[in-house]
Amino acid sequence: MTVTVAFTDIECFRSSVSQRLGLHFHDSKLDVLADVLRLRMEDTQCARFSDYERIFSCPKEIRAVAERLTVCETYFFRYAEHFRAFTEVVIPDRVRRQAHQRRLRILSAGCASGEEAYSLAILIRSGLPDLASWEITIQGIDVNAVMLKKAVRARYPAWSLRDTPDKLKARYFLSAGREFALDDAVKSMVTFEERNLVEEDRSFWQRDSFDAIFCRNVIMYFTPEATASVIKRISQSLLPGGFLFLGHAETLRGISQGFHLRHTHETFYYQRRDAEEAQGSVDLSTDSVNNSSGSTGSPPIPFPTLLEPDDTWFDIIRRASERIANITDRRNSLTAAASERVHKQSPSSVAPPAIAWDRAPAIKLLREERFAEAIELLRGLPPGPKADQDVQLLLAVLLTNRGDLSEAERVCLHLLNLDELNAGAHYLMALCREHAADRDSAKRHDQAAIYLDSAFAMPHLHQGLIAKRSADLETAKRELGHALTLLAREDPARILLFGGGFSREALSEICRAELRACEGIL
Repeated sequence: MTVTVAFTDIECFRSSVSQRLGLHFHDSKLDVLADVLRLRMEDTQCARFSDYERIFSCPKEIRAVAERLTVCETYFFRYAEHFRAFTEVVIPDRVRRQAHQRRLRILSAGCASGEEAYSLAILIRSGLPDLASWEITIQGIDVNAVMLKKAVRARYPAWSLRDTPDKLKARYFLSAGREFALDDAVKSMVTFEERNLVEEDRSFWQRDSFDAIFCRNVIMYFTPEATASVIKRISQSLLPGGFLFLGHAETLRGISQGFHLRHTHETFYYQRRDAEEAQGSVDLSTDSVNNSSGSTGSPPIPFPTLLEPDDTWFDIIRRASERIANITDRRNSLTAAASERVHKQSPSSVAPPAIAWDRAPAIKLLREERFAEAIELLRGLPPGPKADQDVQLLLAVLLTNRGDLSEAERVCLHLLNLDELNAGAHYLMALCREHAADRDSAKRHDQAAIYLDSAFAMPHLHQGLIAKRSADLETAKRELGHALTLLAREDPARILLFGGGFSREALSEICRAELRACEGIL
């Protein structure tokens, strides 16, 4: 039978897929959903979507749809830096912590055809001291039953072993025609189970169940609600100090504050906080910021077409601030005099200062480069609003722009103690560390900001400038190019906060000028 699906049917199907599988499909993927829906309606002999919708509620059909919609591309030792961190950080850490119990429990969530789980088994078998005296549990779970059958079979084509070191390939795989069969000793270390991550099952997600969880390239396909729910269960099921590995495009920013962000082996991963360390998450809100990219009425800020060789990005910000300071001070003096005249003429018409925290006045002062007044305003807030992370981040921005780097760094460190996933605080820390001649630390904080928010232009610009001063022209060109691309679509509110007083156009021209300099074109 041939089935025709209406747009409303596709929308209902998308909603059902989101609810039952936690998967999010953007409008650009509606054609994929339409094809899957059409195929499933034909296979189940449903001429109308209303008939199919009833069938889609049963586990068998959910499984069939999951097989069509889940992405299963994987291979052994994919993202080698994660496995180096597992070998050199996770295993030694768990050996130390679990020395009394000698028990190691690993979960591969979204394991597909098993390559990830078996990679972990190989590394444990190769690197865990006194393996025979340990109780090892490695469990793979996935919603795709077809992939799980392949995992249990444990026979793989050469393409799946393309990143497997020759030594491990020779030791743990046997040639079987066009395939390679995994060694039985490794195969026996792993169990597989069909499981939908978005379904809550307290018998599985028991507290303190795992030492490490790999959940890579899974939550990127989930709805925000499903992601938050899954991460909450993962956090509860990890032992204190346990490790979580996500895909390179995935972060816990804005999702959970139950983890420390770790950065080793040129990669990022997470370690569960102890219960008493966990803090609530507060994202920077820009609701009160005028997101218009139009003129604010202030004079245009001059900017350099080419930076001096020894300039730091902080130096450029400071000079831009100083250039506008005189204009601002003259305008403020006139405004203050006018206000005083109005007060003398009609004191009753002047409203008393508001007690409640309102972002708008501080943002207005930032926009007008009146940093000292803005800092005084924030420091005069009542204790509750004053401790708000948004307030603290804005305070760090103002201190940086005014040139008080030591105090700005103190505020940033406080912020990062509360929220290690605050991309803005990491970027400001990078400026502070560069000014202190600690370029390595500056680069690490820039990299953290980029990892936590891939659309954040300013850390790329800053990394590009640092690389250029270090004569690393390839890195400089790459990072400046990224910054130029991202600036075209950067949020105007974030440019106001982190752009050092420069407009989008000025920042873009700085990138172009520095790129020309890297190519030797002035």
